[in-house]
Parts: sequence; structure tokens; C-alpha cells
Amino acid sequence: MKMLFSLGLVFLLCAQAPISTNADLPTKYNYRDAITKSLLFYYAQRSGRLPANDNPIPYRSDSALKDRGRNGEDLTGGYYDAGDHVKFGFPMAGTTTIIAWSIIDYQLGYSSVGQLKNALNMVKWATDYFIKAWNPATKTLYGQVSDGNIDHKFWGRPEDMNQNNRPAFSISPNAPGSDLAGETAAALAAASIVFTSVDRGYSSRCLTHAKQLYDFAKKHQGKYHVTFPKRDNSGQHYYDSSSFEDELAWSAIWLYRATKDPFYLNEAKAFYAKFGLAYRNWAFSWDDKSPGVQVMLAKLTGEEKYKNDVKGYCDAKVNQPKTPKGLVFINAWGSLRYAANSAFICLQAADLNINAQTYRKFAQKQIHYILGDTGRSFVVGFGVNPPVKPHHRSSSCPRRPAPCGNANLVSKAPNPQILYGAMVGGPSDNRDSYVDDRENYQTNEVALDYNAGFQASLAALQSLAVKNVFN
Repeated sequence: MKMLFSLGLVFLLCAQAPISTNADLPTKYNYRDAITKSLLFYYAQRSGRLPANDNPIPYRSDSALKDRGRNGEDLTGGYYDAGDHVKFGFPMAGTTTIIAWSIIDYQLGYSSVGQLKNALNMVKWATDYFIKAWNPATKTLYGQVSDGNIDHKFWGRPEDMNQNNRPAFSISPNAPGSDLAGETAAALAAASIVFTSVDRGYSSRCLTHAKQLYDFAKKHQGKYHVTFPKRDNSGQHYYDSSSFEDELAWSAIWLYRATKDPFYLNEAKAFYAKFGLAYRNWAFSWDDKSPGVQVMLAKLTGEEKYKNDVKGYCDAKVNQPKTPKGLVFINAWGSLRYAANSAFICLQAADLNINAQTYRKFAQKQIHYILGDTGRSFVVGFGVNPPVKPHHRSSSCPRRPAPCGNANLVSKAPNPQILYGAMVGGPSDNRDSYVDDRENYQTNEVALDYNAGFQASLAALQSLAVKNVFN
């Protein structure tokens, strides 16, 4: 990947806000260290050809250089999803939107810890891939590379994969996927804002593709996963989408934020009302963007009805009974990502002066739970007693040329490589039950979307601390 912009522009961006260090801040946990390491996790997940001058992960090198579409399209790059080597476009795009959102609203959180450049690089590694994956001429968007059923039979380094022809799966007018297209449009629209003052040409390119993908999502409605490989004989797919309606509103509101064109605002409002998104507030996740739409509409319109809707979401999470150690337990799979995502939505609501102190305390408590309030950290390489056996192939392998295989999966020893910054799934029940076990992918797998709300919340909390607004 080429350098995104000149160092002079980086310094200019950073100079727009006062620079502080965590040593100057009375924060309970070192947000600088947590943000820095979370970004290292994303570096560790990169697929494709890695630049020699921008690869801080010593055990990672080039991989999956033969990833191609059905007609030979170049699909190298992007991110591996979790502890495996599949590239799932839907959660990758959702992750990218959230991280870009955090850069837009909490740039100070990154610049004050010297991580703005790396955050921008993280977004661009994804958006470069999305641009490759989308063909506006044929209206084809690739949303998955590799079949999970094949991929998951291999335990080893991505550099050692023996799949020379990894299958690729796409949506098109004949096989629609409004959810995948809409979320990718949202990611590119958010990225266009991120890069406006950094690289106007790239920003414009992202916005053009975002508009095309939004139009595609709206005209060819359907769920993307229907034509993608099933996970097993149960009929379930990897990353089944529960609906596409939320992504239509989500992409529309992001295009409004990027363009200020009232057409997109009116579209977002219409979708919001038509599909009842005010009442779909169980969780903000890779699958359901409804709470995100609520807070974005509240932010961009100032209308009380949207503020009341996001207030309803955050009040429900604040008042929900917590685990004995304080976690808002929403789902057993990746419980910490749901808590972190809720924290980010409520930090956004607090910025709108909706129960600001209450929501910030709630969000901070969830992030501090992850960082160590229970007596242990749930972030690899951070804090006290962090996980040492994440369910993650490449970090479980010794350095090359030593062999790596199933023996490394079942080994009781810590991973030979430290997967810095990766937040594990976390407790599997509402009693804080957790075991650091590599074979337990429910509690110990890591994933792109797991870190998204977590990192975004860290950036928000760091920004508030620097400004002495809340700590």
C-alpha cells in the first residue's frame, strides 16, 4: 500500500488540536496504549501484499496474492475476518464505517496519541479493497473470498495457505444484496469524509462509488447471503443478514453527511419510517445498524423524535441488569463487542446532550470492564492478565520456517506470537464466565467487528479526557 499522504499533511491535521499524552491525563487505563494496540490488531489482519515500510507485525508477510474474481478481477488486499482467512465483505464494511466514524467525530482521540496516520491507513486498506471489489459497469460487488467450510479445515499461517484458487462470491442485479451494497456504500461515504482534507481525489473516488452502490442497493433489493455458501447443513450462512432495510437507511444517512444533499436525508427519513427502525434497537452490530441510524439522524437533524429514539436505546442499556462484575450482557457470542458497540452509540448520544453524564459513565464502565475492571484484561497484550491463547491461526504459529498445524490449535501453551490489541469475544453468560482457551471460539475468537466499537469508544473517551470534559 502506498503512503496515503505527505507527512506535512499529517502534521497539519494533528496540529489542528492540542497534543496531549496519557501521562498528562488522569485516566484509569492507558487509552493511548489501548488505541495503539487495537490498530496493531488490524495490521495483523491484513491480506495481500504488505508494504515493507509499513508492516509492524514481524510474523506477517504477503499472503493470498492470487485472490481473484470469477472473471479474473484482482481481489487481493482487504482484511481477514477473524481467526480464519476468509474475507467477509459485510462485517469488514461495517467495521470500516465505525472506525471512519470515530475518526470524523473523535480525531483528537487519535491525534493526541500519535495514531491518526495509522487510523487513516486502517480505513484505506479496507476502502482500497472495496473499490477493487465493485464493478459499476456490470453492477457486481464481491462480498466474500474463500469458502469458510474449506478455510476452517486449515489451521496455519495465511502465508502457507495452499488454496491457489480461493472461490469468490458476489452480488449483482440477478443476485441482489442491499445489505452488503448499502453497508459498503456507507463505509465509502464515511471514508470520503475522512479523506476530504487529506486526499481530495481519493475522497471523490470513494464518494462516487458510494453513490453507485447506494443506487444499486435501492434498485436491487434483497439479502446478500442467500446466494453465498452455507455454514453447514443447518441452512445457516456465515454472517446471515437479518434484514437489508437498516442498511438502506444507514447508507442514505452517511451519503447525506458526506454530500449535504437533502435528497439523501429525505431517503433516510423515509426508510426509517417505512421500516420501523425506531423500534429495532436490540443491539448495534455488523447486522443491525438501526441504533446507528437513530443517532445519526438525531445528530444531523436535531429533531426531538430521533433524539428520543436513541435515548430509548441507551436508557434500555443503562437500566438493563448487569452481570455481577458490571457487563451489559446482550449476546453470548462476542458479548464484549455488543457492550462496546452500545458504549459507542451512547457516547454519541451524550455528545447531543442526552443524559450526557449518565451515558458517558455507562460507556466508560463497559470499556473499563474490557480493559481490566474485573481483575483481568480481555485485550491481548494489554493490561493485567490478558488473554494469551486467542483463537487465531497466524498468532498461534511459531515463526517460519517452523511447521504449524492442528497441534498448535490444541496446544495448551500461549500463542507464540502476541496478537496485540485484539479484543476476544468475552464472557459466555451473564455470570461473567470466561476461560482463556484457544479451542473455545465462542469466548476467545477475535474479529474485525469485535474491535470496531471498542476502538471507536476508546477514541471518544480519549478525546473527552484531552478536552477535560469527562474522565
